[in-house]
Amino acid sequence: MQDLTPQLRTRLSRVERAVGLFVLLATAVLLTGFGWYLYQTGQRKGWFVTKVRYSTSLYSAAGLKVGDPVTLMGFTVGEITRIDGQEPEELYNVYIEFSVRAPYYGYIWTGGSRVRVNPSDFLGKRAVEVTKGTNYIPTHLVWNIGEFSLTEAEAFVTNRNRLLVDSIRNPDSFTNANAPRWLTLAPVDADLLAKVASLGTNRIRVAERVALTADELKTRPITVMWDLKRGAYVPYAATNAYWLPPDEAPALTDRLDAMVRETELALTNQLIAILTNVANLSSNANAAIAEARPLLSNVTAITGNLREPAGSLGRWAIPPDLYAQVLAATTNANVTLLSANSALTNTTMVLTNTSALLTSANTNVAAMVAQLDVPLRQLSTIVSNLNLQVTANTNFVTTLHALLADTDDLIQGLKRHWLFRGAFKEKTLKAKNTNAPPRVFMSPKGASQWR
Repeated sequence: MQDLTPQLRTRLSRVERAVGLFVLLATAVLLTGFGWYLYQTGQRKGWFVTKVRYSTSLYSAAGLKVGDPVTLMGFTVGEITRIDGQEPEELYNVYIEFSVRAPYYGYIWTGGSRVRVNPSDFLGKRAVEVTKGTNYIPTHLVWNIGEFSLTEAEAFVTNRNRLLVDSIRNPDSFTNANAPRWLTLAPVDADLLAKVASLGTNRIRVAERVALTADELKTRPITVMWDLKRGAYVPYAATNAYWLPPDEAPALTDRLDAMVRETELALTNQLIAILTNVANLSSNANAAIAEARPLLSNVTAITGNLREPAGSLGRWAIPPDLYAQVLAATTNANVTLLSANSALTNTTMVLTNTSALLTSANTNVAAMVAQLDVPLRQLSTIVSNLNLQVTANTNFVTTLHALLADTDDLIQGLKRHWLFRGAFKEKTLKAKNTNAPPRVFMSPKGASQWR
């Protein structure tokens, strides 16, 4: 730098300042973008809003992991923060803890709100859903709460926004079944103070109900939480988690496994029933065979009689009179068959003579064919010689064809010559047409006459 001229030093100083400003600007833009990203991520994940911890118990943690979303009425309102096992003597096996951000925890009440764990896909994944409360009181409150004596609470009688926080048994519930059992979050009025005084309570906690906007509710701190064991609101601590009853559905893989087991059991029962029926059928078949043995003995005796040479079956089936008639008819039929046999013998002789005649005719025809064989051979020799002549003289057919063509050309030329043209004129004869129809002449009277 010492060797540079003042002008170069001035220019380099300006460039250094410009580069420094650019670096500072780029750093500021980068930090701003990173801050905006963190802000949007925090807004999406609820980093800057009040969160309330809830817990439940399940039989199985299959398909669940820390960080899975928690839904309420179709909205993503939180996420699972802890999954741990329960003590061996506990009723449930798994402890699940999750957070719900404002303002959605206001929909969770001590009555009607449950944790549903349902299958979300066919791979064993499950999802956690919290149902909206329908009865009793909210699980958490954000109102300012103070403890007052009954005398001090008389000043709140005209203020309908002052609510009783303590859970006090309603005296009317002992005599009237329709009366509310507990006087929690009831407006402070003269009747309420009289009921509280009748129970021997001197001090009560009163909350001031304040209408809050959605943005105010997101950052409003929690003041009290309902304690299931005490049945009352207790001061809220960030480590406290309100327990919600579970409504757990097994994973689809577990359902399929249970279905397969039930199917196997049903098939096993059916197979056992079939085998039992087969055993009963076999037993019944044995009894039937035992009962059929006398019948088989009778059949054996009958077949033994049928094997006798005297024809016992015919004697059983045909009476004696009918047997004599059948024997006479058989004798007559035998005589008739003998006569027919003689006639067939004569017919055979006639056929033999006819066969001899046909043989003689066949011999004569063969001799005549043998005599015709010599002339046919001679004719074949003549045709063969002619064929050889034509084959040897290949120009014979061509010459004959040329001669016929030249003769035709000569005659056609003579027809066109003036001297011989008249000799080739065709004479037309006018013949009387005898096939012409007769003429018809009309008589004076109009009648037709043929002539």
